[in-house]
Amino acid sequence: MKINLADQTVYPQSFRLHNVVLNMVANLWNCPKPPDFDDYGAFAGAGTVGSTEACLLGGLCLKFRWRKWYAKRHNLTEEKVRSVYPNLIISTCFQAAWEKLFRYMDIEPKFVVPSKKTFAITPEAVKAQIDDKTIGVVCILGNHYGGQYDPVWEVDAMLQQLNKDKGFQVGIHVDAASGGFIAPFQKNLPAWDFRLPTVLSISASGHKFGESVCGTGWVVWRQRQDLSDNVAISVSYLG
Repeated sequence: MKINLADQTVYPQSFRLHNVVLNMVANLWNCPKPPDFDDYGAFAGAGTVGSTEACLLGGLCLKFRWRKWYAKRHNLTEEKVRSVYPNLIISTCFQAAWEKLFRYMDIEPKFVVPSKKTFAITPEAVKAQIDDKTIGVVCILGNHYGGQYDPVWEVDAMLQQLNKDKGFQVGIHVDAASGGFIAPFQKNLPAWDFRLPTVLSISASGHKFGESVCGTGWVVWRQRQDLSDNVAISVSYLG
């Protein structure tokens, strides 16, 4: 009770262990090594309280990234752009963590209803929902109904072309709460992770198939700049 291992300033070895595991997860998901890796000794990411916190952080980074882009596109001040209501596209098979993001962070959900035959979204249905207020697309890798995967690889191909045609920068967050520690070991599965250029962040539950204790999760971003930097903070005091 006298030791607060979460205090990385007092117990740096605990944070070093955090970064070792974070790097293992990032490598598992084929995250490209960022240019500032040696400065931090770790990829852009964090251990979280379950995948709920990971989803909230991933969604927030998409929102803040979009806000800068939208303000520049429409020549808006920071005050003016804060009044614009952004949206996020997601399957109706979403987990309750995303409802928290929509309510707490003032983001409009745009739902894609999957076929009852596939329980997965299609790139055509996603494309029909996108506008310049779209902060991103959530692809679910293992929904909690039947474990089906959204075709991240097909959505990525569509977004690459759409971004090029319309000057957008819409990216993907992969909610891999269930599939994040299974998909890397499945044979003949198309690329679904950071090998796809529009995948900006991935989250997963450690306590589902990561064989960790209850209440653990992970989020990894492609890079710090314009993504995790939006939610990172630093302090100059102990405790």
